[in-house]
Amino acid sequence: MKKRVVEATLVAAMLFSVVLGQGVVAKAETVTSVVTAKPTTSAIPTATVKPIATPVPIMRDNLSKFGLKKDLELPVTISAGGLSYTLEKLMVYDVKSKDAQELIKKYGYREQVFKQATKYMVWTKITIANDSHKLVQQTSKSPTSKWIINTNGSNLAGSMPKLKADEINSKEALWNWKLQPGQKLSTYQMYVSTEDITNLKILIYYGGGFDEKIIVKRQGE
Repeated sequence: MKKRVVEATLVAAMLFSVVLGQGVVAKAETVTSVVTAKPTTSAIPTATVKPIATPVPIMRDNLSKFGLKKDLELPVTISAGGLSYTLEKLMVYDVKSKDAQELIKKYGYREQVFKQATKYMVWTKITIANDSHKLVQQTSKSPTSKWIINTNGSNLAGSMPKLKADEINSKEALWNWKLQPGQKLSTYQMYVSTEDITNLKILIYYGGGFDEKIIVKRQGE
């Protein structure tokens, strides 16, 4: 009898433990776990600062190659009688150089103008403007040159571009030109030199007026 009572007591205790355990589990399952959130760092976009591009200087002449020191930097402008001439660029090329030969072939320039052999081809970029009230031209009707490039005391001779000679106001290789009042033209001209350039100035004669500017002085001046 006592044995049965003990067994019954043990069974009851075991059942109570199971029920109690299930209750604890049930209660544990109903607890919501709290996750500690890590603080988020707000991403602030950093402005990208682009480096300021340094403008590449325009090469307007190669006179330093020949040991010449300029008194005026190009572009240089002279004017007379309402006509203005601006020398934008001036490049001196050995007549047999690649640069000179390419220009000679492209536009049909005369390599030799004088009996004396040409030593240099002088390639210029210019802008001319007519601020007068009448037509200004250099054609067969008015063949006199209006401006001059002078070096070593002599005027450089222009070389005619045979492939552009009949074109009026060529923007590639100027020969014949006409400017109406208020008209402007940017173009190129070729000259020849039979000797080394030691000094350089530009002059203009038009409408009874005259102007000149010295770009490279004579040595000793």
